[in-house]
Amino acid sequence: MPNKGRLRYPALKLLEESGIDPVYDPGSRSLITPTNMDSVYIVYARAEDIPGVVAAGAADLGITGHDLVLESGEGVEELLDLGFGKARLVIAVPDDSGVRDINDIRPGTRVATKFVRLTGEFFRGIGVDVELVRISGAAEVMPILGAADAIADVMSTGTTLALHGLRPVHTVLESSARLIGRPSVAARRDLVDGIVESLRSVIMAKKRKLLLMNVPDENLKDVLSVLPSMSGPMIAKVESERPMWEVLAAVPLDRVPSLVVELRRKGARDIVAMGLERLMP
Repeated sequence: MPNKGRLRYPALKLLEESGIDPVYDPGSRSLITPTNMDSVYIVYARAEDIPGVVAAGAADLGITGHDLVLESGEGVEELLDLGFGKARLVIAVPDDSGVRDINDIRPGTRVATKFVRLTGEFFRGIGVDVELVRISGAAEVMPILGAADAIADVMSTGTTLALHGLRPVHTVLESSARLIGRPSVAARRDLVDGIVESLRSVIMAKKRKLLLMNVPDENLKDVLSVLPSMSGPMIAKVESERPMWEVLAAVPLDRVPSLVVELRRKGARDIVAMGLERLMP
């Protein structure tokens, strides 16, 4: 996993939520950390090096950006979109540039980037022969120094670009953190599959809420007609003076606010929304 940067702490949090806790030695500076699981270790590396580490078989799984996987060209498989670290690889130019969109980029334009493979493929795809300036550090200063006319870099909010007098004119690709592995892992297959499914269950749980409600018998059909669920809601009889049913369903997170209003209109009462730790269809 990344040793620093915007992906490191969300990745650590996801591992911990999945039951994989690093066991830290306060006096150690080792980049290999044991965990609470037997035979599972966390190796810290530069995010851009992780696809190569996994492809070489030095690690079974890795967490890094989709942009870095594509840039590496390594033969790894993206197993999960982890849902954090969202960003865009963009072409950006100085504010005072006459370039208004990507069609204004002229042949011979100097483009500074560490994403040489992706940037080269993009400009070849639109038929513009640019000069790529390979860098390993901050791209934003290159136009200021006169080393480039434009840059291709990852943008999250656009604040850093704006601070350096740059504006994006085109998005090359959308990116986010991915769990990667080799297409074929013979050794430790069960262990690797177990980790993947554990991470998947936590990610899926973040996208849903568990709705619990009481429904009078005469309203049950109406409530069920608007209640989304996975394989189907769980229904149990409530011991009460009035015929009543308890209904339980995992529903999409983004539908909860409007759904609660609709369910109440259909006769549901005592509605409780609860978070999920894991979800395994």
